[in-house]
Amino acid sequence: MTRAVFLDRDGTLIENRGYICELSQALVFPFAAAAVRRLNRAGYRVIVVSNQSAVARGICSEEQVLALHRGLREHFAGQGAEIAAFYHCPFLADAALAAYRRESPLRKPAPGMLLQAAAEHGIDLAASFMVGDSLDDIEAGRRAGCRTVLVRTGHGAESESRLAATGPRPDHIVADLAVAAALIDEGGTRP
Repeated sequence: MTRAVFLDRDGTLIENRGYICELSQALVFPFAAAAVRRLNRAGYRVIVVSNQSAVARGICSEEQVLALHRGLREHFAGQGAEIAAFYHCPFLADAALAAYRRESPLRKPAPGMLLQAAAEHGIDLAASFMVGDSLDDIEAGRRAGCRTVLVRTGHGAESESRLAATGPRPDHIVADLAVAAALIDEGGTRP
């Protein structure tokens, strides 16, 4: 079975700039391509899992989100970094658009996107990691049976403070995706 590193998109792979619909609005962290390359070399399949409520809110179309993800995948590929797949959840319980108004097992903190990716890519979840900047990312990873890494970029510093009060803590808390990639490459055993 394959090992994977699941990455949140906004705040982990790219800067969190609110709701973005176009590739031109995305600011990729300068360390992101090198981090993804390191994970690739370490034998991990890199898969992005992202809540995209902008679709349910009527801010972006689902076609725009898919085009943005294709563009990001090409951007990383051009730097020798392979993102195997992007998964997104466009649904929201109180969505402005009726077609997207529902509870979804795909929406983090539910583990649905990770479980779907595991089934489609033959992934061993117990040997995999979820890396993100929010409590929802950490909870989705835990529910899927992955080890979890909270990054302090994006909403990570705020999430770290909230986790200190509420728990449970992620397996690791690090500065950013570059440090997370190094930790995972080294066996994920550093405190």
